Amino acid sequence: MRAFLLWFAAALSLAAPARAFDTTATSAWVYDVTSGTVLMEKNADVAIPPASMSKLMTLYMLYEALEDGRVQMDTRLPVSTRARQMGGSTMFLNELDRPTVEELIKGIIVLSGNDACVVVAEGLAGTEEAFARQMTERGRQIGLTHSVFKNSTGWPAEGHVMSAEDMGLVALRIIEKFPQYYSDFSLTEFRFDDRAPANRYNRNPILRQGIGDGLKTGHTQEAGYGLVGSAAQDGRRIIFVVSGLQTDRARAEESERIVNWAFRQFTMQTLVPAGETVTEAPVWLGTASRVGLTTENGVNVLIPAGAQDQVKVEIVYDSPIPAPIAKGDPVGRLVVTIPGAREAVTPLIATADIPEAGFMGRIKGAVMQLGQRAIAATGI
Repeated sequence: MRAFLLWFAAALSLAAPARAFDTTATSAWVYDVTSGTVLMEKNADVAIPPASMSKLMTLYMLYEALEDGRVQMDTRLPVSTRARQMGGSTMFLNELDRPTVEELIKGIIVLSGNDACVVVAEGLAGTEEAFARQMTERGRQIGLTHSVFKNSTGWPAEGHVMSAEDMGLVALRIIEKFPQYYSDFSLTEFRFDDRAPANRYNRNPILRQGIGDGLKTGHTQEAGYGLVGSAAQDGRRIIFVVSGLQTDRARAEESERIVNWAFRQFTMQTLVPAGETVTEAPVWLGTASRVGLTTENGVNVLIPAGAQDQVKVEIVYDSPIPAPIAKGDPVGRLVVTIPGAREAVTPLIATADIPEAGFMGRIKGAVMQLGQRAIAATGI
């Protein structure tokens, strides 16, 4: 295994070094979508009551049903007595209603309708209990390691938990996998048959503040006030999760602080442009003696303000790389270390096909390799 160190050179910044964010939330997670960087985490892997923020998983399951054709936006679903009897935030549905999937989505996002969630759960799985089991199973499949669902709404129930990171990961999957539906999260008002005039406004504070475009609030006595939010500025998008705040005002203020911090204290730098060869590596017994290494999409990293000269880039691969090699084969990795951040690893792939050499070529290559080893051993 050979490792090569490169120091990323950049113009020195006059900005002060990025400050660690000290949140008043009991659990928090901040993620830069563009670079794939976790900017901050606090108790992010602790399973906590998610309140209505777990409705994001209900929506995710519904989006998957739309994608595979089980329902369409104009599909109408029946309302059970159980759905009608739900307390908390509702659409005020009754058994005579047949709301469309589109209306239910908006009712869940804007009105945080508990009755709408139950209608979706029963429509897709027969019972809410069966739907909750499906939510838990699907959650594990998509990487939610600290989530167990007991209902579709986030209504307090023993064992109904998610971690802040899991909530953020569901939001990430919604944004990346279902961008065609994401605009609904920016709706500030939804009048369903004018039944709930006092509950027609979206509670998401970052929409009112004009600093973000989604996703979902949550509040129960046990969970406190929380938010899974997302914002985009200057070609970057972040997702953040806060939970355990004492008031809705504290939730709004903390959300604004996080958004400002995430966009002001970090700068995006392109370390490796897409398609650029990073280095060349020796090839063992191939028709060519060297092969270029590159990345699939380039490497963009977030650097704390004032820390541009502290970024370390390491190229790691087994040398020499044995032929045959196919273009696009993963043959190494590029490791970026930034002070105060997780190590970022990007696969390095071959830039060309290198077939295995013929008999004479293999003999020649073996002799050359033995010669190089002998020289290295004698120190000549």
